[in-house]
Amino acid sequence: MAHSPIRFGIIGCAEIARKVSRAILLAPNATLSAVASRSLHKAVDFAKSNGFPPEAKIYGSYESLLDDPDIDAVYMPLPTTLHLKWAVLIAQKKKHLLMEKPVALNVAEFDEIVRACEENGVQIMDGTMWMHHPRTTKWRSFYKISSALVNSCFTFFTDPDFLKNNIRVKPDLDALGAIGSVGWYAIMSILWAADYELPKTVTALRGAVLNEAGVILDCGASLQWEDGIKATFHCSFLTSLTMNITATGTHGTLHLTDFVIPYQEQEASYTASTKPGFNELVTGWEPLPSEHTVTVDMPQEVCMVREFATLVQNIKKKGAKPDMKWPTISRKTQLVLDAVKASIEKGFEPVEIVN
Repeated sequence: MAHSPIRFGIIGCAEIARKVSRAILLAPNATLSAVASRSLHKAVDFAKSNGFPPEAKIYGSYESLLDDPDIDAVYMPLPTTLHLKWAVLIAQKKKHLLMEKPVALNVAEFDEIVRACEENGVQIMDGTMWMHHPRTTKWRSFYKISSALVNSCFTFFTDPDFLKNNIRVKPDLDALGAIGSVGWYAIMSILWAADYELPKTVTALRGAVLNEAGVILDCGASLQWEDGIKATFHCSFLTSLTMNITATGTHGTLHLTDFVIPYQEQEASYTASTKPGFNELVTGWEPLPSEHTVTVDMPQEVCMVREFATLVQNIKKKGAKPDMKWPTISRKTQLVLDAVKASIEKGFEPVEIVN
């Protein structure tokens, strides 16, 4: 017998919540049951404009939604500074938690959130959508970990109004700035390429740009592993939209130019080179890189919601324990993020990762 769909409530009407609302509507094992905002009028408008079913409940406070016994899971797209308070409360209310990244301002807050989830037996997952795309699982067959070099970049250009007024540049709302907003993706992609082994040291690259309030607008870092793996990344609000990852292994190279959000929703491609070389006259490559396209029947954010809802169903119906795969990956990402920020604050000195 098929499990009943997981009933989602959303607290906060951020722009990203529109995309995730659609994903919940499209996921075969989930349903939109409620939305809450600090403004009832805003919650009503959000539900109407995003296709909520007519029976969905509308709340004028987050607390009211969390007290609803008919809600199984909560999607939380609130600013990072608010994550600790509300994530812990969601867990204490026995609601499973799908939350926007970065999970926390630092790993100490991260651990407090995960501890609350563990103590209350609820699933937690961060909203890094590209990790759930079928393309991501196919890369591994083309990529060897040993002797690796990885470079990742996620940037987008913002206008003066964004740099002055957006919550992602406000220290009291999203104090991590670009490194939390886009650097999170780049760091996680590097960890993916390193099979989630943490680097030994992280060194921020000189030239980081901070606003007057000390929020990072542009930065990069180099990562070094004991076994010789090396990586660099760059993240920025100040340069053109780019989301590249190049992973070079012993016998091949993997390259993507849209790893965070595919160019098209229905398919995603990657280029792979296996034991490349030159032709006899060194006028070209042999063999040529191969391009691979993965077609999908649902967008990556729907795959994410489906997987999260499946984990919740396993807990509710089968008595399973919360799956620790996703929070473990998130924690390692948070550790590296913390180290980059610390290196910037220490004058771009190397910072050792301590797990």
